[in-house]
Amino acid sequence: MNKEIKEAYDLASKKYENLGINTEKILEHLKEIPISIHAWQGDDVGGFERPNAELTGGGIIATGNYFGKARNIQELKLDLEKALSLIPGNHRINLHSFHGDFGGKFVDRNQYKIEYFHSWIDWADEKEVKLDLNSTLFSHPKADDGFTLSSKVKEIRQFWMEHVCRCREISAEIGRQLKSPCIHNIWIPDGLKDIPIDRKGYRELLKDSLDEILRDKYPSSIMKDSLEGKLFGIGSEAFVVGSNEFYLCYAIANQKMLTLDTGHFHPTESVGDKISAILPFIPELMLHISRGVRWDSDHVVILSDDLIQLAEEIVKSQAMDKIHIALDYFDASINRISAWVIGTRAVQKSLLYALLQPWDMLREYEENGQYFQRLAFLEELKTLPFGAVWDFFCLKNDVPVGYSWIKEIEKYEMTVLRERS
Repeated sequence: MNKEIKEAYDLASKKYENLGINTEKILEHLKEIPISIHAWQGDDVGGFERPNAELTGGGIIATGNYFGKARNIQELKLDLEKALSLIPGNHRINLHSFHGDFGGKFVDRNQYKIEYFHSWIDWADEKEVKLDLNSTLFSHPKADDGFTLSSKVKEIRQFWMEHVCRCREISAEIGRQLKSPCIHNIWIPDGLKDIPIDRKGYRELLKDSLDEILRDKYPSSIMKDSLEGKLFGIGSEAFVVGSNEFYLCYAIANQKMLTLDTGHFHPTESVGDKISAILPFIPELMLHISRGVRWDSDHVVILSDDLIQLAEEIVKSQAMDKIHIALDYFDASINRISAWVIGTRAVQKSLLYALLQPWDMLREYEENGQYFQRLAFLEELKTLPFGAVWDFFCLKNDVPVGYSWIKEIEKYEMTVLRERS
Protein backbone atom coordinates (compact mmCIF):
# COMPACT_ATOMS: atom_id res chain seq x y z
CA MET A 1 0.00 0.00 0.00
CA ASN A 2 2.77 2.47 0.94
CA LYS A 3 4.51 1.79 -2.36
CA GLU A 4 1.31 2.52 -4.29
CA ILE A 5 0.80 5.77 -2.38
CA LYS A 6 4.38 6.86 -3.13
CA GLU A 7 4.06 5.97 -6.83
CA ALA A 8 0.79 7.88 -7.14
CA TYR A 9 2.40 10.84 -5.39
CA ASP A 10 5.42 10.81 -7.72
CA LEU A 11 3.13 10.93 -10.75
CA ALA A 12 1.05 13.74 -9.22
CA SER A 13 4.09 15.76 -8.20
CA LYS A 14 5.36 15.69 -11.81
CA LYS A 15 2.07 17.13 -13.04
CA TYR A 16 2.32 19.95 -10.52
CA GLU A 17 6.00 20.44 -11.33
CA ASN A 18 4.96 21.22 -14.90
CA LEU A 19 3.10 24.21 -13.45
CA GLY A 20 6.12 25.32 -11.42
CA ILE A 21 4.84 23.93 -8.13
CA ASN A 22 7.15 22.12 -5.72
CA THR A 23 4.92 19.69 -3.84
CA GLU A 24 7.59 18.90 -1.23
CA LYS A 25 7.76 22.54 -0.17
CA ILE A 26 3.97 22.74 -0.16
CA LEU A 27 3.70 19.74 2.19
CA GLU A 28 6.28 21.21 4.56
CA HIS A 29 4.30 24.44 4.59
CA LEU A 30 1.00 22.65 5.20
CA LYS A 31 2.47 20.75 8.15
CA GLU A 32 3.27 24.03 9.88
CA ILE A 33 -0.21 25.57 9.50
CA PRO A 34 -1.87 25.01 12.87
CA ILE A 35 -5.61 24.58 13.21
CA SER A 36 -7.10 25.35 16.61
CA ILE A 37 -9.31 22.34 17.34
CA HIS A 38 -12.33 23.19 19.47
CA ALA A 39 -12.62 21.19 22.69
CA TRP A 40 -16.37 21.81 22.98
CA GLN A 41 -17.19 19.34 20.20
CA GLY A 42 -16.21 16.61 22.64
CA ASP A 43 -18.53 17.56 25.51
CA ASP A 44 -21.49 19.13 23.63
CA VAL A 45 -20.49 22.60 24.92
CA GLY A 46 -21.29 21.54 28.47
CA GLY A 47 -18.10 22.39 30.31
CA PHE A 48 -17.10 21.12 33.75
CA GLU A 49 -18.36 23.83 36.09
CA ARG A 50 -21.15 21.72 37.48
CA PRO A 51 -21.81 17.95 37.54
CA ASN A 52 -23.71 16.84 34.42
CA ALA A 53 -23.52 20.35 32.98
CA GLU A 54 -25.27 20.98 29.68
CA LEU A 55 -25.40 23.80 27.17
CA THR A 56 -28.13 26.32 27.96
CA GLY A 57 -29.01 29.68 26.47
CA GLY A 58 -26.91 31.78 24.15
CA GLY A 59 -28.96 31.01 21.06
CA ILE A 60 -26.91 27.90 20.32
CA ILE A 61 -27.76 24.22 20.60
CA ALA A 62 -25.98 20.87 20.30
CA THR A 63 -28.39 18.41 18.71
CA GLY A 64 -28.30 14.65 19.10
CA ASN A 65 -27.49 12.19 21.87
CA TYR A 66 -24.85 9.86 20.41
CA PHE A 67 -23.25 7.82 23.16
CA GLY A 68 -19.77 8.43 24.53
CA LYS A 69 -19.74 12.15 25.36
CA ALA A 70 -16.74 13.24 27.42
CA ARG A 71 -18.00 13.67 30.99
CA ASN A 72 -14.85 15.08 32.56
CA ILE A 73 -11.48 16.55 31.67
CA GLN A 74 -9.72 13.18 31.63
CA GLU A 75 -12.15 11.78 29.06
CA LEU A 76 -12.00 14.96 26.98
CA LYS A 77 -8.20 14.83 26.90
CA LEU A 78 -8.28 11.16 25.95
CA ASP A 79 -10.68 11.87 23.09
CA LEU A 80 -8.60 14.80 21.87
CA GLU A 81 -5.48 12.63 21.90
CA LYS A 82 -7.25 10.07 19.75
CA ALA A 83 -8.37 12.73 17.29
CA LEU A 84 -4.88 14.25 17.10
CA SER A 85 -3.41 10.81 16.32
CA LEU A 86 -5.54 10.71 13.16
CA ILE A 87 -4.83 14.25 11.93
CA PRO A 88 -1.55 15.14 10.17
CA GLY A 89 0.43 18.24 11.13
CA ASN A 90 0.90 20.32 14.27
CA HIS A 91 -2.16 21.86 15.87
CA ARG A 92 -3.66 23.78 18.78
CA ILE A 93 -6.51 23.07 21.19
CA ASN A 94 -9.17 25.69 21.73
CA LEU A 95 -10.80 25.68 25.18
CA HIS A 96 -13.83 27.42 26.59
CA SER A 97 -13.15 28.82 30.03
CA PHE A 98 -15.69 26.49 31.65
CA HIS A 99 -13.44 23.59 30.63
CA GLY A 100 -11.21 24.48 33.58
CA ASP A 101 -10.11 21.87 36.10
CA PHE A 102 -12.20 22.92 39.09
CA GLY A 103 -11.51 19.85 41.19
CA GLY A 104 -15.16 18.92 41.54
CA LYS A 105 -16.14 22.15 43.26
CA PHE A 106 -18.23 25.00 41.88
CA VAL A 107 -16.23 28.10 40.99
CA ASP A 108 -18.21 31.04 39.65
CA ARG A 109 -16.88 32.62 36.50
CA ASN A 110 -15.77 35.89 38.02
CA GLN A 111 -13.46 33.82 40.25
CA TYR A 112 -11.60 31.86 37.58
CA LYS A 113 -7.83 31.66 38.12
CA ILE A 114 -4.84 30.24 36.27
CA GLU A 115 -4.62 27.39 38.81
CA TYR A 116 -7.73 25.84 37.24
CA PHE A 117 -5.87 25.50 33.93
CA HIS A 118 -2.54 24.12 35.13
CA SER A 119 -3.52 20.56 34.23
CA TRP A 120 -4.38 21.70 30.69
CA ILE A 121 -1.03 23.50 30.38
CA ASP A 122 0.86 20.43 31.61
CA TRP A 123 -1.07 18.21 29.19
CA ALA A 124 -0.48 20.57 26.26
CA ASP A 125 3.23 20.75 27.06
CA GLU A 126 3.46 16.96 27.17
CA LYS A 127 1.54 16.50 23.91
CA GLU A 128 3.40 19.37 22.20
CA VAL A 129 0.28 21.35 21.35
CA LYS A 130 -0.58 24.97 22.11
CA LEU A 131 -3.75 26.34 23.70
CA ASP A 132 -6.28 29.06 22.92
CA LEU A 133 -9.11 30.20 25.20
CA ASN A 134 -12.62 31.61 24.92
CA SER A 135 -14.53 33.51 27.57
CA THR A 136 -17.80 31.67 28.29
CA LEU A 137 -20.74 34.10 28.42
CA PHE A 138 -23.63 31.62 28.20
CA SER A 139 -25.03 28.63 30.14
CA HIS A 140 -25.14 30.67 33.34
CA PRO A 141 -27.97 32.16 35.45
CA LYS A 142 -26.57 35.64 34.92
CA ALA A 143 -27.04 35.23 31.15
CA ASP A 144 -30.60 33.88 31.30
CA ASP A 145 -32.23 37.14 30.17
CA GLY A 146 -30.07 37.18 27.02
CA PHE A 147 -27.69 39.97 28.03
CA THR A 148 -24.16 40.00 29.46
CA LEU A 149 -21.67 42.75 28.58
CA SER A 150 -24.49 44.95 27.24
CA SER A 151 -26.91 44.29 30.11
CA LYS A 152 -28.66 47.36 31.45
CA VAL A 153 -28.27 45.89 34.93
CA LYS A 154 -24.94 47.22 36.17
CA GLU A 155 -24.27 44.26 38.49
CA ILE A 156 -24.77 41.77 35.65
CA ARG A 157 -22.54 43.78 33.35
CA GLN A 158 -19.86 44.02 36.05
CA PHE A 159 -19.94 40.27 36.69
CA TRP A 160 -19.28 39.49 33.05
CA MET A 161 -16.56 42.14 32.75
CA GLU A 162 -14.79 40.50 35.68
CA HIS A 163 -15.14 37.11 34.00
CA VAL A 164 -13.59 38.28 30.73
CA CYS A 165 -10.79 40.08 32.58
CA ARG A 166 -10.00 36.86 34.45
CA CYS A 167 -9.95 34.95 31.15
CA ARG A 168 -7.53 37.46 29.66
CA GLU A 169 -5.19 37.02 32.64
CA ILE A 170 -5.41 33.24 32.27
CA SER A 171 -4.77 33.45 28.52
CA ALA A 172 -1.65 35.54 29.08
CA GLU A 173 -0.27 33.01 31.55
CA ILE A 174 -1.08 30.10 29.22
CA GLY A 175 0.77 31.86 26.41
CA ARG A 176 3.72 32.64 28.67
CA GLN A 177 4.08 29.08 29.91
CA LEU A 178 3.62 27.41 26.52
CA LYS A 179 5.74 30.03 24.73
CA SER A 180 3.08 30.72 22.13
CA PRO A 181 0.50 33.54 22.09
CA CYS A 182 -2.84 32.29 23.43
CA ILE A 183 -5.67 33.77 21.37
CA HIS A 184 -8.48 34.85 23.67
CA ASN A 185 -11.79 35.10 21.83
CA ILE A 186 -14.80 37.10 23.05
CA TRP A 187 -18.28 36.17 21.84
CA ILE A 188 -21.46 37.23 23.62
CA PRO A 189 -25.04 36.04 23.03
CA ASP A 190 -26.64 39.44 23.72
CA GLY A 191 -29.72 40.27 21.69
CA LEU A 192 -33.50 40.31 21.43
CA LYS A 193 -36.03 37.98 19.84
CA ASP A 194 -38.24 40.79 18.57
CA ILE A 195 -37.96 44.40 17.43
CA PRO A 196 -35.79 46.51 19.81
CA ILE A 197 -36.29 50.19 20.53
CA ASP A 198 -32.92 51.08 22.05
CA ARG A 199 -30.34 49.48 19.76
CA LYS A 200 -27.94 52.35 20.35
CA GLY A 201 -28.15 52.07 24.12
CA TYR A 202 -27.19 48.40 24.20
CA ARG A 203 -24.29 48.95 21.82
CA GLU A 204 -22.95 51.90 23.79
CA LEU A 205 -22.95 49.72 26.90
CA LEU A 206 -21.09 46.97 25.03
CA LYS A 207 -18.49 49.47 23.83
CA ASP A 208 -18.01 50.78 27.37
CA SER A 209 -17.65 47.23 28.72
CA LEU A 210 -15.05 46.32 26.10
CA ASP A 211 -13.14 49.54 26.72
CA GLU A 212 -12.95 48.67 30.42
CA ILE A 213 -12.01 45.02 29.78
CA LEU A 214 -9.25 45.86 27.29
CA ARG A 215 -7.71 48.59 29.43
CA ASP A 216 -5.12 46.15 30.78
CA LYS A 217 -2.51 45.50 28.12
CA TYR A 218 -0.63 42.25 27.59
CA PRO A 219 2.32 41.63 25.27
CA SER A 220 1.22 40.11 21.96
CA SER A 221 3.97 37.54 22.47
CA ILE A 222 1.82 35.84 25.14
CA MET A 223 -1.83 36.67 24.37
CA LYS A 224 -4.01 38.24 21.69
CA ASP A 225 -7.62 39.37 21.95
CA SER A 226 -10.17 38.68 19.23
CA LEU A 227 -13.77 39.83 18.87
CA GLU A 228 -16.50 37.69 17.27
CA GLY A 229 -19.81 38.95 15.88
CA LYS A 230 -22.93 37.16 14.71
CA LEU A 231 -25.88 37.70 12.38
CA PHE A 232 -28.55 36.21 14.66
CA GLY A 233 -29.19 33.41 17.12
CA ILE A 234 -32.15 31.48 18.48
CA GLY A 235 -33.89 34.04 20.68
CA SER A 236 -31.98 36.93 19.12
CA GLU A 237 -33.45 36.85 15.63
CA ALA A 238 -34.34 40.54 15.50
CA PHE A 239 -31.29 42.10 17.14
CA VAL A 240 -27.74 41.06 18.00
CA VAL A 241 -25.80 43.67 19.95
CA GLY A 242 -22.38 42.40 18.86
CA SER A 243 -22.97 42.35 15.12
CA ASN A 244 -20.20 41.97 12.58
CA GLU A 245 -20.40 45.69 11.80
CA PHE A 246 -20.04 46.62 15.47
CA TYR A 247 -16.96 44.46 16.02
CA LEU A 248 -15.44 45.35 12.67
CA CYS A 249 -15.54 49.03 13.61
CA TYR A 250 -14.32 48.32 17.13
CA ALA A 251 -11.44 46.15 15.88
CA ILE A 252 -10.32 48.80 13.39
CA ALA A 253 -10.60 51.64 15.93
CA ASN A 254 -8.70 49.70 18.59
CA GLN A 255 -6.44 47.62 16.32
CA LYS A 256 -7.69 44.30 17.64
CA MET A 257 -8.08 40.93 15.95
CA LEU A 258 -11.49 40.19 14.41
CA THR A 259 -13.06 36.74 14.38
CA LEU A 260 -15.14 35.73 11.38
CA ASP A 261 -17.26 32.64 12.03
CA THR A 262 -18.33 31.14 8.71
CA GLY A 263 -21.72 30.23 10.21
CA HIS A 264 -22.42 33.75 11.45
CA PHE A 265 -23.42 35.34 8.17
CA HIS A 266 -26.22 35.14 5.65
CA PRO A 267 -25.99 31.85 3.70
CA THR A 268 -25.33 33.71 0.45
CA GLU A 269 -22.46 35.80 1.85
CA SER A 270 -18.90 34.81 0.98
CA VAL A 271 -16.72 34.90 4.07
CA GLY A 272 -13.72 34.33 1.83
CA ASP A 273 -14.43 37.62 0.06
CA LYS A 274 -14.27 39.44 3.40
CA ILE A 275 -10.64 38.50 4.06
CA SER A 276 -9.06 40.87 1.54
CA ALA A 277 -11.54 43.60 2.49
CA ILE A 278 -10.67 43.49 6.19
CA LEU A 279 -6.96 42.62 6.37
CA PRO A 280 -5.66 46.06 5.30
CA PHE A 281 -7.27 47.64 8.36
CA ILE A 282 -6.63 45.27 11.29
CA PRO A 283 -3.46 43.60 12.56
CA GLU A 284 -4.70 39.98 12.43
CA LEU A 285 -7.73 37.89 11.59
CA MET A 286 -9.23 34.80 13.22
CA LEU A 287 -11.43 32.39 11.27
CA HIS A 288 -13.84 30.10 13.10
CA ILE A 289 -14.77 27.54 10.47
CA SER A 290 -18.20 26.00 10.74
CA ARG A 291 -20.87 24.76 8.31
CA GLY A 292 -24.28 26.29 8.57
CA VAL A 293 -27.21 24.51 6.94
CA ARG A 294 -29.96 27.10 6.44
CA TRP A 295 -28.86 28.82 9.66
CA ASP A 296 -25.94 28.84 12.09
CA SER A 297 -26.43 25.13 12.76
CA ASP A 298 -22.78 24.25 13.43
CA HIS A 299 -22.66 21.19 11.19
CA VAL A 300 -19.36 19.31 10.84
CA VAL A 301 -17.08 20.99 8.30
CA ILE A 302 -16.70 19.15 5.00
CA LEU A 303 -14.65 19.74 1.83
CA SER A 304 -17.20 21.97 0.11
CA ASP A 305 -16.90 24.65 -2.57
CA ASP A 306 -17.33 27.30 0.14
CA LEU A 307 -14.46 25.85 2.18
CA ILE A 308 -12.18 25.65 -0.86
CA GLN A 309 -12.96 29.26 -1.76
CA LEU A 310 -12.17 30.32 1.81
CA ALA A 311 -8.84 28.45 1.69
CA GLU A 312 -7.98 29.98 -1.66
CA GLU A 313 -8.56 33.46 -0.30
CA ILE A 314 -6.40 32.67 2.74
CA VAL A 315 -3.55 31.58 0.48
CA LYS A 316 -4.02 34.34 -2.10
CA SER A 317 -3.99 36.99 0.65
CA GLN A 318 -0.22 36.48 0.94
CA ALA A 319 -0.73 37.27 4.63
CA MET A 320 -1.07 33.80 6.12
CA ASP A 321 1.05 34.87 9.08
CA LYS A 322 -1.78 37.24 10.04
CA ILE A 323 -4.63 34.72 9.65
CA HIS A 324 -5.44 32.19 12.36
CA ILE A 325 -7.63 29.17 11.67
CA ALA A 326 -9.90 27.49 14.21
CA LEU A 327 -12.90 25.16 14.11
CA ASP A 328 -16.26 25.89 15.72
CA TYR A 329 -19.06 23.34 15.43
CA PHE A 330 -20.70 20.77 17.69
CA ASP A 331 -22.59 17.76 16.42
CA ALA A 332 -23.89 15.37 19.06
CA SER A 333 -25.66 13.14 16.53
CA ILE A 334 -22.48 11.31 15.43
CA ASN A 335 -19.27 10.05 16.98
CA ARG A 336 -17.71 13.22 18.39
CA ILE A 337 -14.09 12.22 17.74
CA SER A 338 -14.95 11.53 14.11
CA ALA A 339 -16.41 15.04 13.89
CA TRP A 340 -13.04 16.50 14.88
CA VAL A 341 -11.17 14.34 12.39
CA ILE A 342 -13.55 14.94 9.47
CA GLY A 343 -13.56 18.71 10.00
CA THR A 344 -9.85 19.20 10.59
CA ARG A 345 -8.81 17.02 7.69
CA ALA A 346 -11.32 18.81 5.45
CA VAL A 347 -9.77 22.18 6.28
CA GLN A 348 -6.31 20.78 5.63
CA LYS A 349 -7.40 19.34 2.30
CA SER A 350 -8.83 22.71 1.29
CA LEU A 351 -5.58 24.45 2.21
CA LEU A 352 -3.57 21.87 0.27
CA TYR A 353 -5.81 22.34 -2.77
CA ALA A 354 -5.27 26.11 -2.54
CA LEU A 355 -1.52 25.85 -1.99
CA LEU A 356 -1.15 23.65 -5.09
CA GLN A 357 -2.55 26.30 -7.44
CA PRO A 358 -0.19 28.28 -9.75
CA TRP A 359 -1.34 31.65 -8.44
CA ASP A 360 1.50 33.65 -10.01
CA MET A 361 0.61 32.38 -13.46
CA LEU A 362 -3.11 32.96 -12.91
CA ARG A 363 -2.43 36.45 -11.57
CA GLU A 364 -0.38 37.22 -14.66
CA TYR A 365 -3.24 36.11 -16.91
CA GLU A 366 -5.54 38.43 -14.98
CA GLU A 367 -3.16 41.38 -15.21
CA ASN A 368 -2.88 40.84 -18.98
CA GLY A 369 -6.63 40.63 -19.45
CA GLN A 370 -6.35 36.99 -20.54
CA TYR A 371 -9.60 36.01 -18.89
CA PHE A 372 -10.41 32.94 -20.94
CA GLN A 373 -7.01 31.46 -20.08
CA ARG A 374 -7.55 32.27 -16.42
CA LEU A 375 -10.97 30.59 -16.36
CA ALA A 376 -9.81 27.62 -18.43
CA PHE A 377 -6.90 26.91 -16.10
CA LEU A 378 -9.10 27.24 -13.01
CA GLU A 379 -11.33 24.55 -14.49
CA GLU A 380 -8.51 22.22 -15.52
CA LEU A 381 -6.85 22.53 -12.12
CA LYS A 382 -9.90 20.96 -10.50
CA THR A 383 -9.05 17.55 -11.92
CA LEU A 384 -5.35 17.52 -11.05
CA PRO A 385 -4.50 14.67 -8.63
CA PHE A 386 -4.28 16.64 -5.41
CA GLY A 387 -5.78 13.62 -3.61
CA ALA A 388 -2.59 11.66 -4.27
CA VAL A 389 -0.59 14.49 -2.68
CA TRP A 390 -2.91 14.47 0.33
CA ASP A 391 -2.50 10.70 0.79
CA PHE A 392 1.29 11.08 0.73
CA PHE A 393 1.04 13.92 3.27
CA CYS A 394 -0.82 11.59 5.65
CA LEU A 395 1.67 8.79 5.07
CA LYS A 396 4.58 11.15 5.67
CA ASN A 397 3.04 12.30 8.96
CA ASP A 398 2.33 8.77 10.23
CA VAL A 399 -1.46 9.06 10.29
CA PRO A 400 -3.97 6.79 8.54
CA VAL A 401 -4.29 7.32 4.79
CA GLY A 402 -7.65 7.70 3.07
CA TYR A 403 -10.61 6.14 4.81
CA SER A 404 -8.51 3.74 6.92
CA TRP A 405 -8.88 6.10 9.92
CA ILE A 406 -12.57 5.14 10.11
CA LYS A 407 -11.62 1.71 11.47
CA GLU A 408 -9.56 3.42 14.18
CA ILE A 409 -12.59 5.38 15.33
CA GLU A 410 -14.80 2.29 15.26
CA LYS A 411 -12.32 0.42 17.45
CA TYR A 412 -12.10 3.33 19.90
CA GLU A 413 -15.88 3.52 19.98
CA MET A 414 -16.20 -0.14 20.95
CA THR A 415 -13.37 -0.21 23.50
CA VAL A 416 -13.68 3.24 25.11
CA LEU A 417 -16.87 5.13 24.33
CA ARG A 418 -19.32 2.29 24.97
CA GLU A 419 -17.92 1.93 28.48
CA ARG A 420 -19.19 5.45 29.23
CA SER A 421 -22.77 4.55 28.45
